[in-house]
Amino acid sequence: MGGTAWVLRDIRKRISADKMEVQRRAFLAVARNTTLPSQVRLKAQLALNGLNGGEGRMGAVKNRCVVTGRGRGILSKYGLCRFQFRLAAMEGELPGVRESSW
Repeated sequence: MGGTAWVLRDIRKRISADKMEVQRRAFLAVARNTTLPSQVRLKAQLALNGLNGGEGRMGAVKNRCVVTGRGRGILSKYGLCRFQFRLAAMEGELPGVRESSW
């Protein structure tokens, strides 16, 4: 895996998003529950906004190749860029993937 700052930042965001997911969903459920008093919902919304400076959400995570760190041409199901996907498919390392023929 590449050691560039982008890749390291993305790894940090993934770890942070995984760690904060349960807490974030709890605040979101309280903030969207219309049966609760508005003060409670407001406090939950403010707590949700203050979570970890925005790194605690999955939207901050960029799809990157897990082998090379490339940020474009990613097949999200496999987590690989198109070139690494092709190499892994040719080696037979991806289950259920084979060369097409018609």
